[in-house]
Amino acid sequence: MSHLPVPAADGLSRRRLLQGAAVLGAGVGLGALGGPVPAASGAPTLVRSRPEVRWGVQSGDVTTRSAVVWSKTDRPARMLVEVAATADFRRPRGRWRLDVGPDTDHTGRVHLDGLPAGTELFYRVRFDADGHDSEPVVGRLRTAPRDRRDVTFAWSGDVAGQGWGINPDTGGMTGFEAVRRLQPDFFLHSGDNVYADGPLQERVTLPDGTVWRNVVTPEKSKVAETLDEYRGQYRYNLLDANLRGMAAEVPLVVQWDDHEVTNNWYPGEVLTDERYTVRDVDTLAARARQAFHEYTPIGGDRVQRMLPYGPLVDVVALDLRTSRGPNTGNLAADGPDTRILGEEQLARVTRQLTGSRALWKVVASDMPIGLVVPDGELDQEGIANRDPGRPLGREQEVARLLSDLRRHGVRNVVWLTADVHYTAAHHYSPERATFVDFDPFWEFVSGPLHAGTFGPSELDGTFGPEVIFSRTGRRAGEEPNDSSQFLGHVRIDGDSGVMTVELRDVGGRVLHRTDLTPS
Repeated sequence: MSHLPVPAADGLSRRRLLQGAAVLGAGVGLGALGGPVPAASGAPTLVRSRPEVRWGVQSGDVTTRSAVVWSKTDRPARMLVEVAATADFRRPRGRWRLDVGPDTDHTGRVHLDGLPAGTELFYRVRFDADGHDSEPVVGRLRTAPRDRRDVTFAWSGDVAGQGWGINPDTGGMTGFEAVRRLQPDFFLHSGDNVYADGPLQERVTLPDGTVWRNVVTPEKSKVAETLDEYRGQYRYNLLDANLRGMAAEVPLVVQWDDHEVTNNWYPGEVLTDERYTVRDVDTLAARARQAFHEYTPIGGDRVQRMLPYGPLVDVVALDLRTSRGPNTGNLAADGPDTRILGEEQLARVTRQLTGSRALWKVVASDMPIGLVVPDGELDQEGIANRDPGRPLGREQEVARLLSDLRRHGVRNVVWLTADVHYTAAHHYSPERATFVDFDPFWEFVSGPLHAGTFGPSELDGTFGPEVIFSRTGRRAGEEPNDSSQFLGHVRIDGDSGVMTVELRDVGGRVLHRTDLTPS
């Protein structure tokens, strides 16, 4: 999305900050989980005989019988993963191995299969290089149940944007610790995992005269263009103990949005931004996609996928970047300007939702449906086009999806989104809409988790949205604090099937609650 300017930065020194030991070195409620703590990227390191595992562990895309486990080391090595029902690993339930090397920046994603359903499991990762073992790093996950036990999950997006990075004085990226404290079954990261187009300054003066201090690495001092610079965006976030602590305890479901590549990008775009020497967005996107897959515990090579989590919920994650058309006024009746999902993805998502037998179907969309997200004065970045009339531009693919769901009798569909940097609850109904061929549904918006706040955004009336609740920061681009950062929390009751959606700030306050009774 487009963003307003952030406060001007103070004079920048050439040194790279290695300060913030309390943030970078302290565990956050982890006990043995999370493992060794990293030093700042770019810092000189001694060659050691044992491989390093300074970036922690992560799990993701957990189902009733499978999961992905991620970790990284500092040299070519064999990644060894053990899984057990207890933290002492006396009786491992399985062992997996994978060779990692420079082609993936020494990261590894191990696909675990044959796991028991509905079970808390511990996993232990170590790396072997030439007979030298790394320290073991431990994480835990809970596989999806086969029965109707309660399910909980959280979601948010937008990390390290608008100039706000890891600040040792404020405890780092505390939004991740807020997620960890909820102990959800999984965390849905709704995009903008990194801000590859958002360089950081070491010092930013706030409106009250105080100074925000950023930890800065070489890769975060300029826009990302090379593959290693894109990789460095993820290595930077992994300096934060809050993120590593959460990822070791809570499985992830990750999507991407625009800032994993560059602001408001679309395929075929040629940049005019003078900060870039590489102007071809397709080249940048290919490098960014590789880094995204190397550094996240995503299963497979496709961002769009369905994650079944037992009989209560299926999560259908969308990819609103790979197949979209250019950013225009978004008013075309046909042609490439109407693409947001693309024909192939639209058909696949329709099949996934109509074929789902779960009680609730969660559509994880990195962008909201009815909020206007401009790209400049006239062009549109989002689905909505500002025209409350019949569906035009990208609205047409969404209209087709909503109509197909109605025609097939698909009930209990909820959209969870991010991108706009504030939190809101929207209800869509054909009774208020210009386009009427759909069943009423809810859309909940959350984020940012660690970025500047904005909003509220303008509503487009084509699908009849109504704002039930919204909360923004105190000012545009406000720095992260307990009341300016937001996450959502969902609980599905196994007995009644009621879905409770809470919109929260990272300080722990519940700002809004909606109880949804299933059809």
